[in-house]
Amino acid sequence: MNSVRITEIFFSLQGESNTVGIPTVFIRLTGCPLRCGYCDTEYAFTGGQKKSISDIIAEVESFGSRYITVTGGEPLAQPTCLELMTKLLDLGYVVSLETSGALDISGVDSRAVKVMDIKTPSSGELSRNLFSNIRHLNKNDQVKFVIGNDEDYTWSKRILSEYQLADRCEILFSPVMGQQNPTELADKILQDKLPVRFQIQLHKLLWDDARGK
Repeated sequence: MNSVRITEIFFSLQGESNTVGIPTVFIRLTGCPLRCGYCDTEYAFTGGQKKSISDIIAEVESFGSRYITVTGGEPLAQPTCLELMTKLLDLGYVVSLETSGALDISGVDSRAVKVMDIKTPSSGELSRNLFSNIRHLNKNDQVKFVIGNDEDYTWSKRILSEYQLADRCEILFSPVMGQQNPTELADKILQDKLPVRFQIQLHKLLWDDARGK
């Protein structure tokens, strides 16, 4: 059976997306072609350990949770990620994929919930956005904008309108911890009546930047 290079597998509360607070098994894949300025998982860029998909599934089963998040790094940088997700879905798990939006998502199993970033200017990776991915999103998916400053906010509002994203899927606006004041961002969303979900990274409020949380 095919293998996947894994940085860590751990059990925690979902800190983001519309399942925030739900106990979830996280499968963090190794490797990422992007270098976002606000990245908090640089340790997943290299290293890791190759594991067979059957071994990964066995480890996931030991946690006893039906919610699985496949994350990174950038999971789609490893093609075998697609097989892993499909096998988990076939077993009845609720699977979400956290992806940068820089790689093609068309091959992702339609049963998986895609949580896709659209990179804002402060990420330093604006040119990597693959906007053709938008047509592969459905109502169960989510698009996330990570907001670091006023420029990011204004730019994100424009993209939200230009691509009519709120008509396609759920939209998340998330402040960069320690950079964008969350109250100020919340006030802007209310003032502009944006059709988005404001989110703060719950896991960072609870455990700061501890790994495996």
